[in-house]
Amino acid sequence: MKDLIKYIAQALVDNPDAVEVSEVLGEQTSVIELRVAKEDLGKVIGKGGKTAKAMRTILSAASAKMKKRAVLEIVE
Repeated sequence: MKDLIKYIAQALVDNPDAVEVSEVLGEQTSVIELRVAKEDLGKVIGKGGKTAKAMRTILSAASAKMKKRAVLEIVE
């Protein structure tokens, strides 16, 4: 799932080398933290948060298929 978010984020931003994805594993939920360059933050979030919401939807569908729960956090 970490690779999925990294792939999507790198396709969206102007500076794909600055994309960092880390995963914090919990007992039932894993938190995936996405960091991008400051100038690309708006592209990842999107107008009204639509892009971020779409990424979270894809992540929840992929994690449900693996019978796990994952949450996406976009970190500045």
